[in-house]
Amino acid sequence: MTKHFFGDTTVLLGRSLRHIARSPDTIITTAVMPIAMMLMFVYVFGGAINTGSDSYVNYLLPGILLITIASGIAYTAFRLFMDMKSGIFERFQSMPTARSSVLWAHVLTSLVANLISLVVVVLVALLMGFRSGAGVQAWLAVAGILILFTLALTWIAVIPGLTAKSVEGASAFSYPLIFLPFLSSAFVPTATMPGPLRVFAEHQPVTSIVNAIRDLFTEQPVGADIWIALAWCAGILIVAYVFAMNTYRRKIA
Repeated sequence: MTKHFFGDTTVLLGRSLRHIARSPDTIITTAVMPIAMMLMFVYVFGGAINTGSDSYVNYLLPGILLITIASGIAYTAFRLFMDMKSGIFERFQSMPTARSSVLWAHVLTSLVANLISLVVVVLVALLMGFRSGAGVQAWLAVAGILILFTLALTWIAVIPGLTAKSVEGASAFSYPLIFLPFLSSAFVPTATMPGPLRVFAEHQPVTSIVNAIRDLFTEQPVGADIWIALAWCAGILIVAYVFAMNTYRRKIA
């Protein structure tokens, strides 16, 4: 059964990746908005924002990476919605394929596409002056956090992809996720925020994730932030996975 699942997932993943390869504008579009925001904040607002950092792009990049992921997962919901409407899910169910392999193929496609977008954003940040003395272990830790965050948000994206009534509805759920970094330490220190907003910003998941990545890039002790970040990512992933699988079972029942 396990071999059957991995084989089916590999075949369906290849199908989804071919769709991505035929429309590279998906990845380009995903990366363009975060890059435009990074350019605007660094070159327009950066001089007026005091973060205590030598380089605002260094301070800003972790939040931009999370926005890149939040922007990219909208396409996961879109692709799932289109497959649901085309009837391809019913066709797969009539074949001897592992049922969950269809969803996992979409999730892994999202992971690959988002990782490519993240690499593009980091390369642009390097051109803008981003520098990090982080070692291999720190970069691997950053990659691990971003992968876990991508998986968590992707499984959230599966739910509207399966349940939305329109293309717009399938993609619109990502807007609050894109906006959430603005209410965190991604762009300015939370200490500069008014009381109630500061309390929210300091206790929402994006802040701990951003702080952990920033500390890893700057070779600072990560402290409790990395464990809080991992707990948030793992918790969201587990809850989203359970809800997504239950929704999928009801849809194909």
